[in-house]
Amino acid sequence: MSTFSRSLFWLSLSEIVFNLAGYIIHSAMGRILGPSDYGRFGLVVTLTTMVIVLIGNGIPTAMSKYLSETFEKAPEKIYGIRRAAAKLQFFLMGSLTVVFFLMAPLIAALLNDPGLTPLFQLSALIIPAFSAASFNAFFFTGLHYFKIQAFLKMSRAIARILFIVTFGYYFGVEGAISGYIAAPLAVFVIGLIIERIIMRKRFAEAHAAQAESDFSVRTLLEYAWPITLFLLFYELVLTLDLYFVKAMLGSDHLTGIYNAAITVGRIPYYLFYALALIMLPTISKMNAERDERETARFITQSLRLLVLLLLPMVTLLIAYAPEVLRFFYGNDYLEAALPMQIYSIGVGFLTIFYVLAFALNGAGKNKVPMVLTFFGVVGVVLLNWFLIPRFSIVGAALSTTITCFILMLAILVYTELHFKAKIPLRLFILSSLSALGIWIAAQYLPGKHFLFILWGATLTSLYFITLKLLGVITPEDLAPLLKFFRGKKNTTPA
Repeated sequence: MSTFSRSLFWLSLSEIVFNLAGYIIHSAMGRILGPSDYGRFGLVVTLTTMVIVLIGNGIPTAMSKYLSETFEKAPEKIYGIRRAAAKLQFFLMGSLTVVFFLMAPLIAALLNDPGLTPLFQLSALIIPAFSAASFNAFFFTGLHYFKIQAFLKMSRAIARILFIVTFGYYFGVEGAISGYIAAPLAVFVIGLIIERIIMRKRFAEAHAAQAESDFSVRTLLEYAWPITLFLLFYELVLTLDLYFVKAMLGSDHLTGIYNAAITVGRIPYYLFYALALIMLPTISKMNAERDERETARFITQSLRLLVLLLLPMVTLLIAYAPEVLRFFYGNDYLEAALPMQIYSIGVGFLTIFYVLAFALNGAGKNKVPMVLTFFGVVGVVLLNWFLIPRFSIVGAALSTTITCFILMLAILVYTELHFKAKIPLRLFILSSLSALGIWIAAQYLPGKHFLFILWGATLTSLYFITLKLLGVITPEDLAPLLKFFRGKKNTTPA
């Protein structure tokens, strides 16, 4: 758990920096462009990055899994796995870029706005740039070099601010989209340099023998296709509501308002993305070693950590929704408060689902998350179609939250059956009551200007103190954190 805590710390720190950069970008673009152009910008960038994530990460994820299983026992296979994955990724991303460019007029027509066509065509170039940078990151993840991955993530955060905000300020929506192309390309080059300087030195023999270390492309594809479909369906669950808002309400203003609501509402999900990144290679390694008891313990401890940290985050987002929106976007976006509060609850459910999905993927049960998210897409489509005409953007938020709650329950049941791991009932009840307590307290505390940050930190501290006094937070929960700050020697490359 000491290694786990260190890895989680660095990846979480990089996720915080990366997503802080994202919110700086969205805050700047929301103010520079105004609600209407910000809505168009959000539509284009969200769709393009969604396409990359849902299709472009399947093969790198498979590469990461097999690297985790082999880098200690058979390091000579490392570059054979990497080369096979690179060939598949190059073919897939090249084809996808061309198809997306050609389909831009159709996508714009489906959204009832032909003026979006040139923006979608420009954004097609985000696909190869984004996927190249992500491929490097998954390579380092598979070898458990989490600190290098964290460095690349933070480098990308800085590059995003520099390129997107600067280009957006001078060239509007087109410039901001161009920044999304330039930033990952810069980080891809940095990753290549690190790979040549560090990895080829560490695995010199493996690199020298790569010509004789071919890895089956079929093996990668057999694992990658359910992962790819899972990411496809998952990303649709997460973002379809925005496109339903645009298509069914036909308002750039409401689209921009709802984009602000979901962007801020996803803060907890982004922060816990680091935990999902660690789950897959760690569970893959444990699964290869057939260590079922340690796997169950690891997943249970991760669930405890997830619940303990997630509940106060979601609670405070709900309590201070107007203040958070004003902080990021200004007064023009305050009507996003109610949908943001509803959406934040759904994101809490979806975060638990996402982390456990990667645990199942690491254990080779990759078809289970795929099937669950497929039904999630069906649910989102039906609920949006029914609720948006009746409740506008609030209906979109409700659709996502209801669907995510069902997905969370389903994967919790399967995780308990397969891993014998679950969220302890006492922890969940007392944590929920403590979260309710800080929500009630927040209603009586002033939150104007930046005071909500101070009160939020104070209430979070009270939440953890209460749970410690109640005996919910145990020495086992604190041990990894204490080991990290005591600086015990870490014997892994993480």
